[in-house]
Amino acid sequence: MGELHRLTMLSLEAEGFRGCCAPGWRTARMVRMIRRAAGPSGALAIALLAAPAFGQEPAAAPPPAQEHPAAAGQAAPDAHAAPDAHAVPAGGFKRTPAPAGAYVYIGWPNDGEVIHSTHIHVWFGTRNFGVAPAGTYKPNTGHHHLLVDTDLPPMDQPIPNDKHHLHFGLGQTETVIELPPGTHTLQLLMADGDHIPHDPPLMSKKITIHVVGTESRVAGTR
Repeated sequence: MGELHRLTMLSLEAEGFRGCCAPGWRTARMVRMIRRAAGPSGALAIALLAAPAFGQEPAAAPPPAQEHPAAAGQAAPDAHAAPDAHAVPAGGFKRTPAPAGAYVYIGWPNDGEVIHSTHIHVWFGTRNFGVAPAGTYKPNTGHHHLLVDTDLPPMDQPIPNDKHHLHFGLGQTETVIELPPGTHTLQLLMADGDHIPHDPPLMSKKITIHVVGTESRVAGTR
């Protein structure tokens, strides 16, 4: 093996190489040179060059891939979850005082009205109280909310905004609603600039109406 190694190194030096660890792109050329230098023993030299060095540490294994929460049957966290817009502050919501003598009512339809159209004009009325858009904090003012087929909401929280709690934050005093045939209830509730009912609350009488037809005209148009 000593003579084989000497012949191999002499051949490599003659070809301009230094050492037996040439870059990968020179490997084929080195094999040919070893075969010429060592003759039939070249196969053994090639095996020695290709074998890893004694004591060399094996390549580190790649770190295991982290499993996605959804793959493990867990719900992935929602990074964009919206905060609760109606979370009650520590000290509770501050309610706006209502003036004495203020009064709120539904001008039409009347209680017990039989209506022959599903398109119903509803108009609101107030006495001793002003109407102002949401976001207005002028004393003795507020804006209307029409409650449809529901009870009064909590008086110390913002009024919900859904199909049963219609907001009129632009200061509207009338609207047209569509209701299917049947018996329905309507009630007005005033609220301040933050949609919180006044203290004491200003609300109309709850009325009951009966929709018995499907005419396309708007019932109650003045």
